[in-house]
Amino acid sequence: MAMTSRERFHATFRYGQPDRVWLMGQWTFEDTNRRWLREGMPRDQHFSTYWGFDRQALVPLNFGLWPPLEEKVVEQTAHWQVVEDELGARKRVWSDRHMGMPQWLSYPVRDRDTWEQFKQRLDPHAPVRYPEYWDDYKRSVRDRDYPLQLNIGSYYGWIRNWVGMEHLALWYYDCPDLVHEMTQYVTDFILTIIDRALSEIPEIDCAHVWEDMAMKTGSLISPRLFREFMMEPLKRVTKVVNEAGIDIISVDCDGNVDELNPLWLEANVNLVFPLEAAASCDPVAYRKQHGKQLLLIGGIDKRVLRDGCSKQDIENEVRSKVEPLVAEGGYSPLVDHAVPPDVPFRNFRYYMDLINEICTFN
Repeated sequence: MAMTSRERFHATFRYGQPDRVWLMGQWTFEDTNRRWLREGMPRDQHFSTYWGFDRQALVPLNFGLWPPLEEKVVEQTAHWQVVEDELGARKRVWSDRHMGMPQWLSYPVRDRDTWEQFKQRLDPHAPVRYPEYWDDYKRSVRDRDYPLQLNIGSYYGWIRNWVGMEHLALWYYDCPDLVHEMTQYVTDFILTIIDRALSEIPEIDCAHVWEDMAMKTGSLISPRLFREFMMEPLKRVTKVVNEAGIDIISVDCDGNVDELNPLWLEANVNLVFPLEAAASCDPVAYRKQHGKQLLLIGGIDKRVLRDGCSKQDIENEVRSKVEPLVAEGGYSPLVDHAVPPDVPFRNFRYYMDLINEICTFN
């Protein structure tokens, strides 16, 4: 008998016996989807249903600025726009290309005064933090058959977005008291918001941290700075979450996470994704290093799926990682970030056929 997505999630990440491995929905670029539709992906089916990805939902809490700032274009040329975004940051966005990172020009938090102004929009008691029809929502998830996830914030990534990466790197040394203050404010903000959800929704399945605090070769901050500025705030939150019965806590971090994995484990964050192969993340090596304590999603190199790659290239990549990890449990395959538009439909279809073959149990 087929399991529900919720049963499958827990069987996969608690080293049980799932009917098949739980599969997280795959991120793709819009241009990728358009290409696949031209090349044969059915137009009359939902994306996740067609590919066989499992359902998962996030408790719909609002952690954003309130009142929100209106995004506006402040300068425009034939090739780019300068946009002031919803945080108050200014960035140059290329209008003549579909992909690529914006160029950041300025950030909303520049000193203590601008922080004091900024945090006025981070009132955890604002009524918009919870859905207007919260009681209806609670009833809708009471008998759910899919895993429900709770966002528990960010202890580097949010502050980096408000201050700027280079500025924050300097602030750790030039004004550490202000960084501590901001991190503690974020922690109190998160704990205040999630308290009601933890008390009113029984048996939330997992919690989630977002950071994106690594580059291709390693962490954007040292382990010492992690311990000094992030460890205690993060552990304050994970302790509350663990006490509420949630013992699967994931982190989404791009880049090379080799030196971050043991720090997250120490902070009771135990599920890591997407494990970028281009940044030398190796899920097989992580399992050998950390054992079954570290749960894993991802690690499939998107580059072996692109135009010009053969079925053998794809098979070598998939079987070398997925077969040993699936045999142990606590792992789910995922292409290691959004699938780019240089990946043809036929290659992704072959990849998914291999995944289904390896991850389905009789």
